[in-house]
Amino acid sequence: MTQSALSALTLGYRPLWNRQRRLAGVQLYLHEDPGEPADMQHLLRILQELWSDQAPPLLLSPQSRQTLCDLLVHAPQGSPWIEVRGDWLLQDEGIYELVLQARARGLMLVWGGSLDAVPEPDAARLFASSLLSLPLQGAEGVPNMPSAQVAQFMAQQEPTQLSVRPLQLLGGQMYEGLKSLALARICLDVQEAGAVAGWPVADTVQTFRLQQPQPARDNLLKLMQAIDKEQSMDTLEHLLAEDPVLAYRFMLYTNSAALGLRRGVDSLRRGLVMLGLGTLQRWLADQLPHACTEQDLVPLRTQMVLRARLAEHLIEAGVGLELQREMYLCALFSQLDLLLHEPLNTTLRRMPLSDRIFDAVIARTGPYSGSLAMAMALESPEAAPIRQLREEHEWETEDLNRILLRMLGDLRLGMPAAAKAA
Repeated sequence: MTQSALSALTLGYRPLWNRQRRLAGVQLYLHEDPGEPADMQHLLRILQELWSDQAPPLLLSPQSRQTLCDLLVHAPQGSPWIEVRGDWLLQDEGIYELVLQARARGLMLVWGGSLDAVPEPDAARLFASSLLSLPLQGAEGVPNMPSAQVAQFMAQQEPTQLSVRPLQLLGGQMYEGLKSLALARICLDVQEAGAVAGWPVADTVQTFRLQQPQPARDNLLKLMQAIDKEQSMDTLEHLLAEDPVLAYRFMLYTNSAALGLRRGVDSLRRGLVMLGLGTLQRWLADQLPHACTEQDLVPLRTQMVLRARLAEHLIEAGVGLELQREMYLCALFSQLDLLLHEPLNTTLRRMPLSDRIFDAVIARTGPYSGSLAMAMALESPEAAPIRQLREEHEWETEDLNRILLRMLGDLRLGMPAAAKAA
């Protein structure tokens, strides 16, 4: 029997963010496992099967020359975008010839490399876009500032004063590896970049460290509108779970002495049932005046939701829906320290969560620790941690890859998809 392409690959992913700080696409890393080469034609058929029409565009990033060559040879028109590393293109005339042929068939190719090594015009015309990394000196002289001030600051600089000034010549491209929030703002808001791959999480957290954490205004409004439309309890739970700060605040509220509930509320679903829609609507309205409208925090919040959606599908097949919801909450709260600016140990102790959640997030032990660790590992371009966890927890390679692709394929352009109701 022919081996599935998903049995011979280690996959990882990275979100692509647009100017509105919403999901613009997904970059999928393709690592070929030792042994029999993966069948790229089969992979493309699987992607076509699992990718919904509403899902964000997909950028395939082969991590070996052979995988790249196989894609360039076999991918038909209409396939996902394919990244071609600039150094491979220069070093291998065979790859250049395959790029010529692939472009002639109508494939959408992306040149990947450093901003200071962009291809000559003749070669550049072969690519629909570029995925550019900045030289190490690219962040010099760029102070952090609100997005509204970025364009004014850029206009005041002389070319010799600002090392990222040449970015003006490459508007509309994609950028990766940005460590500075200011650089992300310049790329998206001034240069009108097609997308930013990944997000400068550490610098974003540092920038907003003095700001009181609040639920996102958009999420509050969506949930209030869903209540007005008398949508199902499943829908309300999914909307509540799309904002980690809102979910955390809700758990605190439902367990507060003011409500006087007889038993601790340890899940979003139980809290919704015990609270009632009228009380929930009034509580949400109370949150609105102070809600967060800062778009630079959207990628961080969304990435936490993506991790939670993936983790809930990674726990052992056949577990009950309640345990899946608990796994989701475990992963959703696993980065609350980034938004609340306090140790996770302190944050989680305020809620009557199960020991399984606390053990996985704080001690990295217990039945949820493997799924949480794998959900985190799959966010990286590195294959080694994924393979190690796969071996430790006895995941089948094909099963793991299919879970990842199903989660990504169910996303909606601009935002995570609501999980499907059971």
